[in-house]
Amino acid sequence: MHKSFGSNTDWVACLLMWGIGSVILGIFSLVVGDVVWHGLAGVSWEFLSTAPRDAGRAGGIIPILISTGLLLSICLVVAIPIGLGAAIFLAECTSEHHAFGRVVRISLDVLTAVPSIVFGLFGYAFFSHMLGMGFSLVSGGLTLACMVLPILIRATEEGFRTVPNEYRLGAAALGLSRMTTLMTLLLPAAMPGLMVGVILGTGRAMAETAALIYTSGYVDRMPESLMDSGRALSLHIFDLSMNVPGGNANAYASAVVLIGLLLVMNTLASWVAGHWLKRRMFWA
Repeated sequence: MHKSFGSNTDWVACLLMWGIGSVILGIFSLVVGDVVWHGLAGVSWEFLSTAPRDAGRAGGIIPILISTGLLLSICLVVAIPIGLGAAIFLAECTSEHHAFGRVVRISLDVLTAVPSIVFGLFGYAFFSHMLGMGFSLVSGGLTLACMVLPILIRATEEGFRTVPNEYRLGAAALGLSRMTTLMTLLLPAAMPGLMVGVILGTGRAMAETAALIYTSGYVDRMPESLMDSGRALSLHIFDLSMNVPGGNANAYASAVVLIGLLLVMNTLASWVAGHWLKRRMFWA
């Protein structure tokens, strides 16, 4: 009797998990399917290689793509070293019950929940106004880095904490320095956590709109330098769909490009992490 109850419980739990997964897959399919259905026909080489015309109703998105790439590059170049260093400090230099470490972790959790518009106001006040960067790609990229850091740090920290302690004990028994242990053992093993943080942070940065209105600017021309203003792809989609009558067709096409870029970058990041980890394990 007890065995039968347990079997029924397992069957119900399994059915529930499959149901939840199916709901998530269904929502994803509906969202992506709607965007692809309305926008795929508008994606062409001309659309990807020409500048917008008539407030974005016609033409393409090449200046938008370049601005988006520059914003994301600035964001990741700044966020990855700082995030990796902070994660190493939290995971390897402080315990879970260390007072300072707990304050830092709580602060990161709070920052993760802060609305993007608040980061935008901070970026405008600090980078654009106080530091004199104005409406520029640098100002927008640094603001995005501030938004990405909490996600990147926490994900990378958890990656380091999942590494078995035997790695550290074995390295200490062999007389390896902490830096050697970190670079040859711990960092490769924690690479999946770092990649999760990079992927989540990249997704948030590429989909960001509110914070960039106040920092990187709104113009759709080709940026001439990092101190020039530029429009991100997500902001371009928002402007076409909300402020430009007749801009829905190009908004959908731009959304298809944004989704495609996210999928390509996520796949590339996962492949790089897996390839690097296998190479490290081979040489070890």
